[in-house]
Amino acid sequence: MDQVKRTIDVEPLKKLIREVPDFPKKGILFYDITTLLKDKSGFATLIDALSEHYIEKKIDLVVGIEARGFIFGPALAYRLNAGFVPVRKPKKLPAETAKVTYDLEYGTDTLEIHKDAVQKGQRVVIVDDLLATGGTAKACVQLVESLGGNVAGLAFAVELDFLKGRERLAGYDVMSLLHYAS
Repeated sequence: MDQVKRTIDVEPLKKLIREVPDFPKKGILFYDITTLLKDKSGFATLIDALSEHYIEKKIDLVVGIEARGFIFGPALAYRLNAGFVPVRKPKKLPAETAKVTYDLEYGTDTLEIHKDAVQKGQRVVIVDDLLATGGTAKACVQLVESLGGNVAGLAFAVELDFLKGRERLAGYDVMSLLHYAS
């Protein structure tokens, strides 16, 4: 597993994440970040730690995946002096879009981005709250690259290591702040 050298200690953030058993269904332990988000110093620490990894990498755009990527993305973009671009579920964006449909455990899902959102050669960081199986993040990579963007990295607040989502993103700079083994 790639580790990021940090000057910011993020381990105390785990204490701010509520663990909800049997949600959304029996046998699943849900890591609820809303309790971290409402803590002003916890949220600031999270954004500082995410931005630390990319601050010197000349990022042009931060792409946030619906919906929680919309929480972290604009704050991260502000810290990196970059623009913010949303990637949304179908029929939520008003102008012409590019889209990708990808497989889920039981079915498919689709993501869209405005066709003019990313220019050829722009350096992009993709951000979301959670890296689980990696399917949504990989689909977002495909969207950005289809528009000519260079994915400089993918940033997550939480990674569920046991689901091996990082493996689907091999070859990319994947940075997760908090890791859960099970």
